[in-house]
Amino acid sequence: MANLRVLSWRGDTKVSYDVEKATAGDLEQMAAVEEAQRIFREERARGATAFRMEKDESAVRIDEFDQAAEQIVMVPRIAGGASATRGTRPSIA
Repeated sequence: MANLRVLSWRGDTKVSYDVEKATAGDLEQMAAVEEAQRIFREERARGATAFRMEKDESAVRIDEFDQAAEQIVMVPRIAGGASATRGTRPSIA
């Protein structure tokens, strides 16, 4: 069973799918793989970074959906915050 996890401030979203069953024609698993691919494309379009995670291995950054990956974790783009005094310089005492 493979997983696509999307990290979010609202909590993680997880889609699980079985590639072997999908390849064998299981309609439910085929739909789950298609859903994971759709989410992957949408999150990448928003600027998320994706990592393929395999047991006992370091994470590897990926740019395309890899349905053979044990787990894909998507991290949203992190934008730098601006202070409430945006556009002003702090005073030096």
